[in-house]
Amino acid sequence: MTHTPRIRTVVSCTLLVVTLVAGATACGEPDGHQLSARPFDAAEQVSFNGPSGKEKADPDKPLEVTVKGEDGRITDVTAVDAEGRHLAGELAADGKRWHSTAPLAAGARYTVKVSTEDEDGAPGSRTLSFDTASPKKLLKVSFGPEKGTYGVGQPVTAELSAPVRDKAARATVERALRVRSTPAATGSWYWVDDKNLHYRPQEYWPANATIEVRSSLAGIKVTNSLYGAAAKPLKLTTGDRIEAITDASDHSMTVKRNGKVINTIPVTTGKPGFSTRNGVKVVLGKEYYVRMRGTSIGIAEGSSESYDLPVYYATRVTWSGEYVHAAPWSTGSQGSANVSHGCTGMSMGDAEWFFETVRPGDIVKVVGSIGDTMTPFDNGFGDWNLSWEKWQKGSALHNGTPDSAVGNTVQAARLRPHV
Repeated sequence: MTHTPRIRTVVSCTLLVVTLVAGATACGEPDGHQLSARPFDAAEQVSFNGPSGKEKADPDKPLEVTVKGEDGRITDVTAVDAEGRHLAGELAADGKRWHSTAPLAAGARYTVKVSTEDEDGAPGSRTLSFDTASPKKLLKVSFGPEKGTYGVGQPVTAELSAPVRDKAARATVERALRVRSTPAATGSWYWVDDKNLHYRPQEYWPANATIEVRSSLAGIKVTNSLYGAAAKPLKLTTGDRIEAITDASDHSMTVKRNGKVINTIPVTTGKPGFSTRNGVKVVLGKEYYVRMRGTSIGIAEGSSESYDLPVYYATRVTWSGEYVHAAPWSTGSQGSANVSHGCTGMSMGDAEWFFETVRPGDIVKVVGSIGDTMTPFDNGFGDWNLSWEKWQKGSALHNGTPDSAVGNTVQAARLRPHV
């Protein structure tokens, strides 16, 4: 905290005029104003409670700088670590004591600059440096997805090495996880559970954008025994805005690139009892060949609904096995009826085109189905099915995270595929 120094008025003999001419003197005093003089070494004027020699400071103890004697006072203190992070502090009204009001970073090197003045108002200065002890328990952060180019619907993920439940601790973590896109996009983190966060913009990412993800959590105290570790930054790019909108009631898929329709495809979706989920999904990956069995979704082998099929050009949109894929066995129903077990089926040629056109992170939206809506987190990236207002409530920096967390179900149901 900066304390404004006292300004002492210098009266030149009997005149209340200061003549700003080089070489001018007042009543025989030295040239220039004493406040513009080079600061004296204040090493004998101030002391601090930091370590000496090669010792390291306890990051759990506040830093304190004090004035020796009765004549001088502190006018300003800045404490900055090697990462450029300023340590918050407070200066007493009489200028005799400054102390930190935020925890020091662990495993960090601090430089402290102290400005003072003596009883005559002459400025002094002292610079101190010290290291803080390394933490015993670290909170590590891993960002996802892997570096690369994705569709505009791809959320950013952060996985923590230990659970963080306290809301204040979550706020500390979230402040340190920084996402910047060019062009800019307003976004927010959402605490999926105690160890996983997702970040998405209010709307989709801009097309052909650059997204940079960094953590400044290193050395920062999260809980009484847990400190942040350094994290590997992540850089992503987005491609064109690809949106595939499937109308299950109309049995058609419309594919857009940057808002312009580039293809309309006849499809079949889930029949009653196996209805395709409504809502926004995000492409998770692509597999040229997948063997799909009814037993993977609970259909008894040998029953009327049983199947065991080779499937090509399979684009995955849920972990439980919902795909957009080639379905040559149902070409007679594509564009007119829904006969699948939940996937979106199309001809071999259309499936190949779709497979080659989309990438992970692209948007696949289903409307007009009698099925449920895609859930947000437990079966892929259904993040966009939460309104922006509800999304912000999942942040520790906005309205606070919900009391009932989603739970550790993100990877719970990676079932085998169905057609």
